[in-house]
Amino acid sequence: MFKSVFARYMIAFMAIILVSFSILAMIVGTIVKSHSEATTEADLSRIAQSVDYLLKSSYSESSYGSMGEFVRNEHTTIDKMVSAITRYSKDMFVIIISPDGNLLYADSTLPEGYIGGNSAGALSPDDLVSRFDADGSDFGGLLPEKHYNYAIPLPDSVSPECVIFACTSLSYTAGVVGSLNRMILMASMWVMIAAIIASYFISERIVRPIRAMSRAAKSFASGRFDVRVPVIGDNEISELAMAFNNMASSLATIEETRSTFLANVSHDLRTPMTTISGYIDGILDGAIPPEKQSYYLSIVASEVRRLSRLVSSLLDISRIEAGERKFKMQTFYICEMARQVLISFETRIEQKGLDVSFECDNEREYVIADKDAIHQILYNICDNAVKFSKNGGKYALKITENYKKIYVSVYNEGEGIAPDDLPHIFDRFYKGDKSRGKDKTGVGLGMYIAKTIIDAHNESITVNSKQGQYCEFVFTLKKAAKQGQ
Repeated sequence: MFKSVFARYMIAFMAIILVSFSILAMIVGTIVKSHSEATTEADLSRIAQSVDYLLKSSYSESSYGSMGEFVRNEHTTIDKMVSAITRYSKDMFVIIISPDGNLLYADSTLPEGYIGGNSAGALSPDDLVSRFDADGSDFGGLLPEKHYNYAIPLPDSVSPECVIFACTSLSYTAGVVGSLNRMILMASMWVMIAAIIASYFISERIVRPIRAMSRAAKSFASGRFDVRVPVIGDNEISELAMAFNNMASSLATIEETRSTFLANVSHDLRTPMTTISGYIDGILDGAIPPEKQSYYLSIVASEVRRLSRLVSSLLDISRIEAGERKFKMQTFYICEMARQVLISFETRIEQKGLDVSFECDNEREYVIADKDAIHQILYNICDNAVKFSKNGGKYALKITENYKKIYVSVYNEGEGIAPDDLPHIFDRFYKGDKSRGKDKTGVGLGMYIAKTIIDAHNESITVNSKQGQYCEFVFTLKKAAKQGQ
């Protein structure tokens, strides 16, 4: 039940709201209670002092021998004074108690039976003359509950004849605090309802694309890579959705290249094997006469070498991807290597009548790299350049130095690379010449191997081409600090 995002959001929001409103209720209740007590104390003090003043004035004009006698006998006069003073003070009343705890006067506004008896019991002097008491007092059971009180002795002396108490019930302040708490509780309930609704929409906004990703992932598992997740908004979830869609596109591309690779490899394996099988069978059953057997055996040998190159490329890829191929860094002359590679294509260059140029800034230019790996890259690029050059076209091999980097450039005029193929030219298993009109021997691994080797040297390789006009591959190497061989 509590595993869903919505449930967890709801629980988190409700816990935060409950804690926040509880702390708020406690703080506000304390403030209100303190303010109410201070206000009540001020009102009780005003009433008690007013009664004290009027009683003293009336007593001084009377013929009674003591204040106690005056209070016991002049209830009507005192009622009028107290009524005039407490008229606008809700729930406040006055009682007067003798030092021995006897009730001398009770406010006439009190309900009948509110006073429990005529005596407050054995009260200490501190109880009789105490000022405002935050805990309240019931005067030893005289009142049915505890009351706030403010006391003034009459007359003002160490041993008073009687004490005036202005009182009010504790329930007033408790009622104010209770009402406030109820208001906070109602507010918290409304906020919780709003939080539940907000949690639902927020969690749904977050979970919806995640559900879509889950469904898409299941589709990927079944081999369908055309499913995409809708991207809504501009936040972390939308960024995740875009990343997921990019991953899906990459998987679809990999699947497409894998299928293309399998088709290419199947074709490149089947064609030479069919040729070899046919010619061998022809020789064995006598269909090919002895004088032509040498010619057809040379074709068989060529097809075997083609198979060997294919297997070698596949093994090279496996070693590179498994991290088993180690590169041995050494210093060597790149210009000399480039010259030797160019000479190896002399026959094919002459057959096409290519206009060849070779440039090297420094004949003794030397680099630090794996010599065999760089030779493999350079040979592969030069081979492709000759293969796709037009008859009589320009063919250039150039080596330059710039900022302690050696740049090796191979340029040819010919059919170039299509704009759609250009971004994928270094992809694994990618073969731009899908019709096999020119590239009858490759399997789309040469440029991927070249890119992987160059990356392992922490260098770069780029291609620039215009379809139907030219193509140029450029890769960099680290310039050596000393001469090599």
